[in-house]
Amino acid sequence: LNLPYEPSAPKPEHLITLLVFSEPHEGITGGYEVARHSRPYLALLKGSNNCAGALIKENWVLTAARCQLENKTQIFLGAGSIFHKKNHKQIFSIKKNIIYPCYDSLTSEGDLQLLQLDGRATITKDVGILQLPKTGEDVKPHTKCHVAEWRSTRKNPKGILDTLREVNVTVTDQKICKDEKYYNFKSVIDKTRICAIGKKGENDACRVNAGSPLICGNIFRGVTSFGKCCNPQKPGVYTALTTNYLNWIRKTIGGAI
Repeated sequence: LNLPYEPSAPKPEHLITLLVFSEPHEGITGGYEVARHSRPYLALLKGSNNCAGALIKENWVLTAARCQLENKTQIFLGAGSIFHKKNHKQIFSIKKNIIYPCYDSLTSEGDLQLLQLDGRATITKDVGILQLPKTGEDVKPHTKCHVAEWRSTRKNPKGILDTLREVNVTVTDQKICKDEKYYNFKSVIDKTRICAIGKKGENDACRVNAGSPLICGNIFRGVTSFGKCCNPQKPGVYTALTTNYLNWIRKTIGGAI
């Protein structure tokens, strides 16, 4: 799974910043189209550049800290089809963003961000909440997972197609993931990360996929962080929803969920 960019961006200090990509890439490579509204928890952060996230409470979305924001960034919920006239999108502005306090943009440690909406989502068949895991247990190697996003194209990297796509990925052993043949920096690949890759590397996600939820065994286990774009030898790296991160999320949004 190849994701936004490898950790090198400066640490954000303000809410209003620009997310700059070094070069255009496709979104999900391979994978399969999913039915509209079959992932009702998926949120689109739409601005000059796009990220994804998950609705975890009526007025809170969880995404990646590397998803930096602009004045015009909006959150689309229920957007199984971005452009279809008959869909039931709910659109919100961002009232407040809260980046994990120990986020390190150089290593991508703590790559989590909470977004408070300027209103409360109405829960329908098209818009739903993705439940946080009850515990922050480790995800074992060989576990089957999946991740979805709105796919962009190489010709129009900032655009969005009118469909959702999803890829199946398999968790890899961290010892393999941080080997010199792969990422070769132990400070990044630790127990707060999950590495996963698609079959033979053909199922990738790049650039616009930051913040998408990683679902393993129907449980929310991670948030898309980074990877080496379109390189099948480098698994995608996700921020694992550990006990510490879950405690921070629950405390920040005001109670257990």
